Amino acid sequence: MLRVLPFASMLLLLFAAPLLASDKPNVIFILADDQGSVDAGCYGSKDLHTPHMDSLAVHGVRMTQFYSAAPVCSPSRAGALTGRWPVRAGVPNNCSSKQGGGSALPSDEITMAEMFKAAGYTTAHIGKWHIGYTPDTMPLAQGFDYSIGHMGGCIDNYSHFFYWNGPNRHDLWRNGKEVYEDGRYFPQLMADEAGEFIEKYHDQPFFIYYAMNTPHYPYQGEAKWLEHFQDVKYPRNLYAAFIASQDERIGQLLAKLDKLDLRKNTIIIYQSDNGYSTEERAHFGGGKSGPYRGAKFSMFEGGIRLPGIISWPGHLPEGEVRDQMAHACDWMPTLAELTGVKLPETHLDGRSMVEMLNNAGAQSPHFNHPLHWQVGTGKNAAWAVRAGDWKLIANTRDTNENAGNAAFKLFLANITEDPGETTNLADQHPDIVARLTKLHDEEITP
Repeated sequence: MLRVLPFASMLLLLFAAPLLASDKPNVIFILADDQGSVDAGCYGSKDLHTPHMDSLAVHGVRMTQFYSAAPVCSPSRAGALTGRWPVRAGVPNNCSSKQGGGSALPSDEITMAEMFKAAGYTTAHIGKWHIGYTPDTMPLAQGFDYSIGHMGGCIDNYSHFFYWNGPNRHDLWRNGKEVYEDGRYFPQLMADEAGEFIEKYHDQPFFIYYAMNTPHYPYQGEAKWLEHFQDVKYPRNLYAAFIASQDERIGQLLAKLDKLDLRKNTIIIYQSDNGYSTEERAHFGGGKSGPYRGAKFSMFEGGIRLPGIISWPGHLPEGEVRDQMAHACDWMPTLAELTGVKLPETHLDGRSMVEMLNNAGAQSPHFNHPLHWQVGTGKNAAWAVRAGDWKLIANTRDTNENAGNAAFKLFLANITEDPGETTNLADQHPDIVARLTKLHDEEITP
């Protein structure tokens, strides 16, 4: 009998491990591309159709001082996926949209996918990548079991070609191999792929990085939505139609979870990677920053202060709002705490938001931990620091479409008193400028 007990105990442990893994919640990280600060109904928009995005706020926590990791695509994604300031994670600029070339997220950086895979999750990348275009920096080498999408910065949603830095080239890949889906609307392809993945792995924990190519240019909303918004002023009409097409696919994703009775066992996070674009290829606008100054590429609030929502019905508060500061780098430690998985053994700049999410009166995880941003390297790099109410910006531009691309060497604002950053207080408070500059110099290595 004594000899049988150790054997029985060993069997119990062997069978208990997968049971414990199967009890872990699924995670879906939805990342929008160039969606403006207020461009959803739950953020105050009255002229957009976003019922499914809004439903995440109804069944979750919506943050009003949520910041992306950067005002431009690749650094923003690197920060969100690693929990580290992008410049520390090795991605200070946009990565190449050409196969085999350019900078990338270093292969030794540990991604959210690697964290979940180590905990027994099946992992999928669906959509945009834009942080590596070589075999050792594409999704399968960064912790993903499955990948479908484009490796560069954007594609035409029907031909799946990259047309913005010649020669024109096809960019659609499944598990590291080029595939062709001529004419298939990319937002629908993403929704279909996600649905199939969820169907296949619904009985075990999964992590999906659902990185949309919307509403990034080219604005390619469907005909029914273009007709719906035909009376809206250009270029808002094009942007609105694309947002509605995006929202419809989010609805399909949520419907799949509901069909399989997975909503209460699935954590969904939603954010935009940076502010809306005012580039010529984006018709010089279409999105909105609301009361905030700046847009994509800018360190002003409109470039980095964006929609941020987390939903886990039955486990996190529902229909609540948090005004405390939070940051995309916070997702990794937050999700690790919520799911009970082990954090990677590396320096993280993010802080868990769990206490703040559960308690409206809790302090921001960055109450005593300043926020940092930097794009580029060297003395002309654009950077910003936010410590408490004060935010200092260096070497940035106001990229709102009516701002004339005005440049600023230093700009200091009290965000609580002046969230629109209308008045530069740098000359009035040289002591605060010096203090925040020192924080930047000590934290960020050029």
